[in-house]
Amino acid sequence: MAESSSRDSRKLVVIGGGIAGSYIAKTLQFHANLTLIDPKEYLEIPWASLRGMVEPSFAERSLIQHKHYLTGSRLIVSNAVDIRESEVLTSEGRLVPYDYLVIATGHGDPLPITRAERLEQYQAENEKIKAAQSILIVGGGPTGVELAGEIAVDFPEKKITLVHKGYRLIEFLGPKASKKTLDWLKSKHVEVKLEQTVNLEDVAEGSKVFKTSAGEIIRADCHFLCTGKPLASSWLKNTILRDSLDDKGSLIVDANLRVKGRKNTFAIGDITNIKEIKQGHLAKKQASTAAKNLKLLLTGGNESKMSPYKVSSATKAIVSLGRHDAVAQLHSTTIIGLIPGLIKSKDLFVGKTRKELDIDSFVLH
Repeated sequence: MAESSSRDSRKLVVIGGGIAGSYIAKTLQFHANLTLIDPKEYLEIPWASLRGMVEPSFAERSLIQHKHYLTGSRLIVSNAVDIRESEVLTSEGRLVPYDYLVIATGHGDPLPITRAERLEQYQAENEKIKAAQSILIVGGGPTGVELAGEIAVDFPEKKITLVHKGYRLIEFLGPKASKKTLDWLKSKHVEVKLEQTVNLEDVAEGSKVFKTSAGEIIRADCHFLCTGKPLASSWLKNTILRDSLDDKGSLIVDANLRVKGRKNTFAIGDITNIKEIKQGHLAKKQASTAAKNLKLLLTGGNESKMSPYKVSSATKAIVSLGRHDAVAQLHSTTIIGLIPGLIKSKDLFVGKTRKELDIDSFVLH
């Protein structure tokens, strides 16, 4: 009884319900009086979102209500707007007290509040794709490449043009992966224009004519912008964590994932300044390390025994190319085709993620 009372008295607040925030909240919900603050009611598995655009029913499994895995904690659907010494202020003016705090707000990606609204968005995007004969994709990072792959495989009759400002695709991987990906896209009749940009702000509403920085004219019935999203950290500049931000807007963390200058505040996921690529499996790894350290602190353990986070030095990544193929870079080896596709592309790790969060399949798929 004494242990339960101690647990219930320690207040832990997690801000951000993406992969990192959801995983640490799931892990620690029975180790503290935990509150998750997120502007939406659900977790969206980010690496599965593009499949939902070509197959909206797929999103039934990749959009997970927070309440389905947070059975022992509190959810506040709101934006955090300020952090004080022992309280978080939400956009409605609600003060949420904390003893320990985790920042996991990741990148800014405004999404609907409810899961039903997000499913409607997927349906609308799917109808836009189906109605178009020609499609422009701006951005040749993993999002743009994966979207081009999804559409090219499911709708081979569509004319797809991908414009990328870099001299090669998916630049966070090596040149071999870029070349193999380019060849694969060309084999699917995707036209790729490198070292060019498209200023969408110059395009009139409803226009189907786009001009690249090289003066080329592209005609497309619809377009998708797949460039990088900004970090969701601008709001922190007016909080007690303002001096813990670097010049890129990332939160500076120590070896144990504690925010610079703060004893009771951790940061995990894309929001941190950790020098490694921003990927879901690494966000989960950070969540695991921070959860272990918080368990120690919540039980009165010595902070000198906290576990340091081991930064991933090697770039390991799989970029899906439609339903069956993928390009993978594993240490010094680069492979493309069905073998890496078997690892990721069929289910996009949705089943694995649902299992890790102990989610029963609410909707048959």
